[in-house]
Formats: sequence, C-alpha cells, structure tokens
Amino acid sequence: MTTSFAAISARLAALEDKEAIRALKARYLRACDLKQPEVVRDCFAPGPIRIAYENFPEFTDRDAFVEVYRAMGCQPGVFDIHHATNWEIELIGADRATGKWSLNFRTILTGPRQVVRLAVEYEDTYCRQNGRWWIVETVSTVTSMLTEAIAADGSATVLVLGAAVPVAP
Repeated sequence: MTTSFAAISARLAALEDKEAIRALKARYLRACDLKQPEVVRDCFAPGPIRIAYENFPEFTDRDAFVEVYRAMGCQPGVFDIHHATNWEIELIGADRATGKWSLNFRTILTGPRQVVRLAVEYEDTYCRQNGRWWIVETVSTVTSMLTEAIAADGSATVLVLGAAVPVAP
C-alpha cells in the first residue's frame, strides 16, 4: 500500500489542528483555575459567540462573560479546579471543528465553608481565524453533583448528592 505525500500532509495537519484545539481548551481551563481573566477572554473569538453554561445566563460576547467570571471566580476564598478528559474533536472543514469534553470540576468556597464537585459535559465549536483557533461556542450540561458543608472541626456534611438539580429560571 502506498500513501501519497498529500495524504500524509493532510493527516499531519489534522493532528496538528486537534492538538492546537486541545491546547486552547487546556489554556482556558487553566486560566479559570489561576484566576487569569484576560487569558480566559483571549480563548474566545472576538465578535459574536455563544457561551451557554448550565445554571448561568447565556452570553453572546466574551467581555460580558469575563466580567461575570471575574465577579464570581476571581474572589478571595474561591478555589477552582477544572480537569477535562475524554475529548473528542472532529474537524468540520479547514477552519471549523467541534469538540466534546468531560469535566471534573471542583470549587472550594472558604466563606460558606463548602466544597462543590460537578461532573460536566461540554460541547464546543471552534473556528480558525488569522491562523489560530478560537472557541466560538461552548455549551455545558451538569450531569451530577456533590456539595459538602465543612464544619470548623473539618467534618463534612453532604448537602447535595446525585443527579444535578436544575435551577429554576
């Protein structure tokens, strides 16, 4: 079996594009954890986008999203951990792709002394503009949760356990 140079080049380009998208998602999640709102902002394309995270308002531009992220996540006593796995990236042409990710999310809230753990599924759309990949749409669904209250002695009391409970609008 003979493989042409063009076929090998196309396969290599696809691998490089998928790796660039994985690096983009990792940069976004790490920036969320490290409280870097400008890096978070730079992961989303300029112009109209869609950010639809379950139990949050929907956003159509990156600046509005970053302001809410800054107000909620960049506060003293809020410690987040975003670990994405099980990625599936599909290239939909030269400059567009979709991605699915499973997220293990944890936040430690020292004010109310709570730990919240969520299992989240992401569905993203990416586009390449000016030679780089951007997130243009991201939708999340919470599939399960565990919320614990931590007493002064360190003991934990489970407040919520199991399937995610939708928040009323």
